[in-house]
Amino acid sequence: MWCVARLELSRLFLSPFAWVMLALVQFLLAYLFLSHIEYFAQIQGQISAIPGAPGVTELVIAPLLNNAALVMLLIAPFITMRAFADEHRNHSLPLLISAPLSASQIVLGKYLGYLSFFLLQLLLIAFMPLSLMTGAAIDLYQLGAAMFGLLFLVASFVAAGTFISSLTTQPIIAAVITFCLLFLLWIIDFAAASTLSGQINWLGWISLLGHFQPMLAGQVNSVDLSFFALFCIVFLLMTIRRLDAARLSQ
Repeated sequence: MWCVARLELSRLFLSPFAWVMLALVQFLLAYLFLSHIEYFAQIQGQISAIPGAPGVTELVIAPLLNNAALVMLLIAPFITMRAFADEHRNHSLPLLISAPLSASQIVLGKYLGYLSFFLLQLLLIAFMPLSLMTGAAIDLYQLGAAMFGLLFLVASFVAAGTFISSLTTQPIIAAVITFCLLFLLWIIDFAAASTLSGQINWLGWISLLGHFQPMLAGQVNSVDLSFFALFCIVFLLMTIRRLDAARLSQ
């Protein structure tokens, strides 16, 4: 499993695409980070006299990590699109499934390889809010909860992308379908908010945004953690079943 993970991660970084994505994400988020700091500096004098006024954590760090979540949603389909679609297209899937590895080891290896790329992204993103500690007081608990939520959110993106990639032979088709699915699960929270209260429970429960926002605000609860864990497990199990079916058909 770990050999597969290392192989997938090395394949990612052998391509300039991963390096370009890494650089573009950091450049975009750094620009947004500086914009949030500039906005906070402009209004700091006006809100400083208000009791319980929001601080740098609420007005700089939380918006930055919310932006980061949207950026991860945009790039995750294009990073994971080659997970299995490339194996299908290059006719190397029979060789892969004939290796002395179980389907779960192959799937988890690929999943961990792609997730490692995003862990690097999150590590670089975390340096931005942490840099504020030199000149401002930040809520480390809220920052930790938000980063934890962002990690679970990205893990869900990768799990869905890995499964969709196993369904098609064309990486670009996998990317488009993955993006549509993740975007639907993101905006469904807005649909839930505009529906009658008696009908919103199930819509709100399957919303990625609805489970990420509380953690962004520093509220970690078992319901949100269970949702993300279940989301990842379901998509990974479906990918394993898909690979087992391909192995039996050989």
